[in-house]
Amino acid sequence: MAVLRGSWSTISALRRGLFCLKRHKLQPATCFRAFSTDLDEEQPAFPGSRSKWTEKLEFVQPDLYDGIPVYRVMNRKGEIIDPAQDPKLDEETCTKMYQRMTLLNTMDRIMYESQRQGRISFYMTNYGEEGTHIGSAAALDEHDLVYGQYREAGVLMWRGFPLDRFMNQCYGNEGDMGKGRQMPVHYGSTEHRFVTISSPLATQMPQAVGSAYAFKRAQNGLCVICYFGEGTSSEGDAHAAFNFSATLECPVIFFCRNNGYAISTPTSEQYRGDGVAARGPAYGIATIRVDGNDVFAVYNATKAARHIVTSENRPVLIEAMTYRIGHHSTSDDSSAYRSVDEVRHWDSTQHPIARLRAHMVSKGYWDEAKEKQWKDDCKRQVMQSFARAERRQKPAWKAMFTDVYDNLPPHLKEQYEYMEAHVKEYEDHYPVKNFAKEG
Repeated sequence: MAVLRGSWSTISALRRGLFCLKRHKLQPATCFRAFSTDLDEEQPAFPGSRSKWTEKLEFVQPDLYDGIPVYRVMNRKGEIIDPAQDPKLDEETCTKMYQRMTLLNTMDRIMYESQRQGRISFYMTNYGEEGTHIGSAAALDEHDLVYGQYREAGVLMWRGFPLDRFMNQCYGNEGDMGKGRQMPVHYGSTEHRFVTISSPLATQMPQAVGSAYAFKRAQNGLCVICYFGEGTSSEGDAHAAFNFSATLECPVIFFCRNNGYAISTPTSEQYRGDGVAARGPAYGIATIRVDGNDVFAVYNATKAARHIVTSENRPVLIEAMTYRIGHHSTSDDSSAYRSVDEVRHWDSTQHPIARLRAHMVSKGYWDEAKEKQWKDDCKRQVMQSFARAERRQKPAWKAMFTDVYDNLPPHLKEQYEYMEAHVKEYEDHYPVKNFAKEG
């Protein structure tokens, strides 16, 4: 009879293993693998780590590691660095990319000025980040679900969201699908698979994981992409979403626009690690850092990420390094926390639109005549849409009581009747002519 030798803890572990084998009807090999760690000191097998033993007392220091590299395709002059990385997009696609980026830029300028004139209450521009929007949107399937933050208007624009709907939403008029209930730039569209934006940071991240898990169960071949800024990554919801996505193995792409500032807080004051990308491997997420001002690099990275998440059912984190050229919003004055020279440097040397245009000119896709014609046409489109939105009435006040319940509950019905009588009695004191009569 074989004699069992070893420490009491080892023998106890084996006994527990045998009990587990009997109780759960496990195969002996399964049970042995689960409890063999006490017998093997060549390599530790603690749950949740992949390590080797060491007898040196050393702390891991963050400065011992080089930063995660930034993937790029074009240099600042719009030249392809490695031909093997050229996505080889045709003239039509490149032109659409350029036109959507410049159309977004034009809309931003006009809407920003309209807010400054008091015509709308609030606005957020996308200056300098157009490449992250268009590059990623072009690489997705049109049926993939998008969770945006509040600076992804270009994604919607790529998918065909009309200018009129952008304007109607910012004006909160009767043409607004949200009936004026949301702040400006908080877009949403079921038709374009774009979940309505909410103001609080990171709320969309756990929601995106839940949707991705539903996609996994449905086996529909689609993915979810969730956009957020580097400031959002400091929220607890972000960490919860990362962990959930990795453990549940969901087809979700986390797309971080690292534009250097969380409103007035620079990245140097937000975290001490190597950006947001360094968190991906720690959570068990495949990760890449990309030049967000290179639309082709963003396109390649997103396309590859989509292949991974849909074919392997696991998340991917993309950190797009870019720069916010504009103010955070119309409520912000960025000159209070950064120099004009800094902004001018990024605008003149790293702008994604200028880089794409240089590439298109070198390929013969674009020239000065096309630029002038498009610039005039682009401005005309935006101004016409702007004028239409401004002329439209505000939503009917009755919309305050609808769209929540299928049947109006008694307490809301009572409030509705009171409001109706009140407005009728004091109609001269309210600008009712500016509001639609029926919602």
